[in-house]
Order: sequence, then C-alpha cells, then structure tokens
Amino acid sequence: MKIKKILNNNAVVALDGGEEKIVMGSGIAYQKGKNDIIDPDRIEKVFIKDDADQYGHLQEMLRSLPEEEIAVSECIIAHAEQELGVTFNKPVHIALSDHLSYALERLSRGMLIQHTLLAEIRILYPREFEIGQYAKSLIREKLQVEIPDDEVGYIAMHIHTAWANAGACHSSPELAAMIRDITEGVEREAGVRLNRQSANYERLVNQLENMLQTDDTTGIPRGELDPEIVRIAKERYPLVYGQACRIADEVDDDYGYVFTDGQLVLLALEINRLGRRMEDASSGLSSI
Repeated sequence: MKIKKILNNNAVVALDGGEEKIVMGSGIAYQKGKNDIIDPDRIEKVFIKDDADQYGHLQEMLRSLPEEEIAVSECIIAHAEQELGVTFNKPVHIALSDHLSYALERLSRGMLIQHTLLAEIRILYPREFEIGQYAKSLIREKLQVEIPDDEVGYIAMHIHTAWANAGACHSSPELAAMIRDITEGVEREAGVRLNRQSANYERLVNQLENMLQTDDTTGIPRGELDPEIVRIAKERYPLVYGQACRIADEVDDDYGYVFTDGQLVLLALEINRLGRRMEDASSGLSSI
C-alpha cells in the first residue's frame, strides 16, 4: 500500500492496488510522505470506501481532532471488541471520537450534562458499563481528565449501539428509556420513590426487562402467563390492574408498545408488591 495523504501521525489515506482506503496504526505516518510504502507491521485497522459520507466524515475527523483523543477512543474500542468478542463497524469509530472530543471540551468549560438513563444503563447493560468504567480510567491516565459517571453512561451507550449494529446483541437502546418511564409509572401508582442505587430498584428494572423480552421467532413475550392465571389475577387485584393499564396506555402513547394481558398482570403485581413494601416501611417493618 502507498500513502496518498497523511491525516495524522497514526492515520493515512492509502492506495491499495488502485483502491483508496483509510489505514490506521500507531505511528504509521511517522517520517513518511506521499507515495511512501506503508509498513504492514504498523497496520491496525483498514477502512474501505463503502459509504462515501461515512468515509469522508472519518477522514475529516482523523484530520481535525486531537491525535491523543482519537488514540484514546481507539483504545476504548479495541478494549470493547476484545471484551465482547466482536468487530465493530465503522460508525462507532466516528461517533465515539466525536463524542469524546465534545465531552472533553464541555468539561473544560465546566459544563456537565446529566444522563437521565444512567441508573437503567448500569443495570441493563453491565458489560458496556464496565467498558465505560475502563474508558474513565484510561481518560484519566492518558488525558489527565476525570469524567463523571454520566459520561461513563454515554460511552456505554455508544458501545451498546455498536454491539447491536454488529449483530451481536438484540436489546434496543430505546428499551432503557421505556423501562425508566415504566418504573416511574410504577412508583407513582404505588406511592413509592426508590433509591436508584438500591437492590429494590435493580430488581424492578430487571423484572421489567424480563417482562418485555419476546421470542425471536414468534414475537410473543417469553414470560407470557396462562390465561386462567390472568383471569384470576384481574379479579383479585382490580385496583392495581387498573393502575397497570394506565401505565400501559402511557407507554403505548409514547413508544407504540402494546402490553399483553399477561404483561399487564405482571406489572400490576409489581405495583402491588411495592405498595405493600411501602405500607410495611410505614409500619416500621421494612425499608425501601
């Protein structure tokens, strides 16, 4: 491969048998110039020109963003690929570097942006969140910047999206937002406010995630209840079943997701459980 254009010390545009590619590797352009041969031992990643817009955006990013920030972003991606056993597609290299550079700029100005789904991401995507924690320590070590956990959450979501786009996981990022809204509805109906770091909140989020999981072939909820159990529960718990229906209507309005009767019963039971725990806590028997 010959160098056509140097983007930075670690990235070049190269010609490979007449085909243009972006080639990355530590020090790949060190003491090199146009038409020089690339040392194959330095090649770490190669991006072909399969999407002109993405290819152009990647070139511009590599040319304009600070090299040390790109290097940290690539280390995070390499670590994530190793931990998850997957090779990510091109978009994450653009998206994560862009996000990291913008986040560091915001932090340097004292601007903090809260991640409203942080508690849910920590529970729903533990592997991605661990990678975000790795990123936090790497950014501290390499860039001498301490990022807050909110940024860990954003990095985790970038990794989750990249994992999903690579076809290795099936959970939609929208699920976290929907579960957050359902939990807030459950809290409202039960008259309870759970600590986002508590075991009770983690249990509720996990229960809701399991409730919303569907079979890949049939699309039917995996935990669907027997119709007779549904009938008995609706008769025995009419109040909380009505509260569950209220939450379900809100979810339908906001996300277009329609609950089954079985899911409504499971949701009603969660409202009932939290309501009873609230009563026990008020009586000094337990605490939320």
